[in-house]
Amino acid sequence: QLRRAKLHVEKAIKEKKIFAVQGPYPVIRHLLRARGWVERKLPRNGKQLKQQPGNQKKRQVAKRASGGGGEPLHHPQPHSKKNKGEGEDEDKKEDKEQCNEDSDDIHDLMSFLVQDQVPNFLWTIRLSTIDQELLQRIEVVNRYPRLHALCTKEGLCQSLQNLSWFEQVDLNTFFPRCYRLGIMEEQEAFIEDFRLTAARNLLKLALEKVGDRPEGAEQPPKSNKVPGWHRSHVSHPMPSTAGPGSPLYPHLVEEALEVCEQHLGVLGHEDIDRVTPSPCRTCIAWDRFLQGYYHVAHEEARLVLSREQREQCQNVLRRLGEQLPQLGMEGNLNVWILKPSAKSRGRGIVCATRLEEVLELSRSCTAASPRVSEWVVQKYVEQPLTIFDTKFDIRQWFLVTDWKPLTVWFYRDCYLRFCSQPFSLRRLEPARHLCNVSVQKRYKTSQPDPRVPHDKIWSNKQFQAHLARLGRADAWHQVMVPGMKAAILNALRCAQDQVGSRKGSFELFGADFLIGEDCQPWLLEINSCPTMSPSSAVTRRLCANVQRDTLRLVLDRKDNPSCPIGAFELLYKEAAVPTCLHVGLKLMVEGCSLKKP
Repeated sequence: QLRRAKLHVEKAIKEKKIFAVQGPYPVIRHLLRARGWVERKLPRNGKQLKQQPGNQKKRQVAKRASGGGGEPLHHPQPHSKKNKGEGEDEDKKEDKEQCNEDSDDIHDLMSFLVQDQVPNFLWTIRLSTIDQELLQRIEVVNRYPRLHALCTKEGLCQSLQNLSWFEQVDLNTFFPRCYRLGIMEEQEAFIEDFRLTAARNLLKLALEKVGDRPEGAEQPPKSNKVPGWHRSHVSHPMPSTAGPGSPLYPHLVEEALEVCEQHLGVLGHEDIDRVTPSPCRTCIAWDRFLQGYYHVAHEEARLVLSREQREQCQNVLRRLGEQLPQLGMEGNLNVWILKPSAKSRGRGIVCATRLEEVLELSRSCTAASPRVSEWVVQKYVEQPLTIFDTKFDIRQWFLVTDWKPLTVWFYRDCYLRFCSQPFSLRRLEPARHLCNVSVQKRYKTSQPDPRVPHDKIWSNKQFQAHLARLGRADAWHQVMVPGMKAAILNALRCAQDQVGSRKGSFELFGADFLIGEDCQPWLLEINSCPTMSPSSAVTRRLCANVQRDTLRLVLDRKDNPSCPIGAFELLYKEAAVPTCLHVGLKLMVEGCSLKKP
């Protein structure tokens, strides 16, 4: 066995096939071993592995192979919280799973024999725990440094604001309006946006329920027992004597019409020469207007409209719809979602429908953090496409193999994640609104609709079949996929100059999309190091496939450009910019001084 191990190791060293894996990636480990690669095992969290009972020689080999001698791969300092990937939030679970992976004596022995070798390939959860000097010597790494501009909510919000420099595309056509509350200018912009949205929503409500109770209104829950989730739609005391069902301020609709007309003027650049504040901020008493809007939207107050006002509302909303791409998806309840920038798996997310609550929540959430801008507020998509009245989102993979020139591969297979309870804007529990698997697994109750999958996961093939049954079979290939591709590419181009580029590296990303009622995809966030832990039969198959195809693309394709790459397709390859044009360019001006005559 020792002789066989030595021969295998010698061949692997000669062919540069030494690899290291950090985390529970049995698929990657299995596929690389099948290709003849030899693993140099990593210590976990700087500690030596616990060994199973056995003879002393076996324990010594495993001990030395896992961390004794050789050049250390792990850096002793704790990892940074920036650019946090999904996998980084499951360290304890990953260590436990890795310990449980089958250990083969021959692989332990070969790992010991290559303990002094620098790996040629590294697949890791995070870069910050790898010794930086050694990292520079590893040829192929599955992570890029400095992904803050792409993979944090704050960074993505900021970088996408530069989209106009790269593409003549309106950001509001694929990314819900988003603001960093810690930046004073953006907080003021959010306050103005919230007010204008309330005015538009009031016109919609006026047309929907003239003098009537709101259709489909549900009674709010009596208590809020879900930790970390804010139910802001519950009635609050108002300084008004108007009770439910009674007409409210007679001039409320007139004020909303005035605000929307002023906003249309701003959108038409009629205020381009103004030096005073925007008329949208000063034309009405906003505190009083918002209280009236809350009463109409959440407390069933009625509105009285004349025929002329109805026509005015319809006309103004039509004109606004021509200017505002998000008018349809924003609904009429003015729901906003507050998110911590660098957390994943739905942690810390709260929802609010009142301006004062958003500002109060942002202050309370950021009190312990020196970086207030790590929190963002984003317009909630109130008109999503649902399946069996249940909200879902899409996890879409893509692979970046180079940043300069930008080279992106799109994975044709993806999966849907369902909520546990039917969608309702009158009940804002996480079970109805957050599709994250880590959130939904806390809800063990049975689905009200048996057609919703028990494991809350669908493949894109199942989704396409569902669309076909609805008579919308073309929506996937003609609307959703092109929209997701365009959004991913726009985000990458905006963040390209801020990401740490490293030749030989690559990274698999997971983008989360919500689909609107019109089948348009809305980009929510982009995750680095997306989880590969299977939560269902669908994800077990798809996660294994995407890991297999990733290795085909980044390893096998180097030696065989025509080898199959599974479900990957080239999305974009940037034209290389010739640098020779700038070599030897002389910018110095030569001359002589003038002499007096």
